[in-house]
Amino acid sequence: MKTRRQFIKTVGVASATAILPITTIAKEMAKQKMIHQVYFWLHDTANTQEFLTEAVPMLGRCKTVGKFIAGTPAATEDRGVVDHSFQVACTAYFDSLEDQLVYQTDPTHLEFIEKYSHMWKKVQVYDIAI
Repeated sequence: MKTRRQFIKTVGVASATAILPITTIAKEMAKQKMIHQVYFWLHDTANTQEFLTEAVPMLGRCKTVGKFIAGTPAATEDRGVVDHSFQVACTAYFDSLEDQLVYQTDPTHLEFIEKYSHMWKKVQVYDIAI
C-alpha cells in the first residue's frame, strides 16, 4: 500500500511540474507581439483601386490594430519565389495574440467581411510572431 501511495504522489507531483511550464509558456505567448498579413485575390481586378482605398482601410480602424499598411504587388522582377498573383495585401501589427483575437470579432472587421467578401475569390493569411 505504501508503494502505491508513493507512486500516486510521485505522479501527481510530476504532473503538476509538467503543467507549470506549459501554463507559463501559454501566458507569455498571449503577450507575444505579432504581424497579421492578409492577401486578397479579387474576382474582378478592375475593382483593385476601390478595394484598396475604400474596403481595406476599414481593417486598420479596428480598435486593437497598431500600425497598419496596405498595398498592391510591387513591380519587382519575376522570380520563382515571388508571388505577384494577388491584387491587394495588408499588414496589421498587434501588441499581443489577445489583441489579434479581439480584432477577429471587432464590429468593424465583421462589417468589412459582410460588406466586401463578395469582391474576393481567395484570401490568404500569414500570422508572424515577433
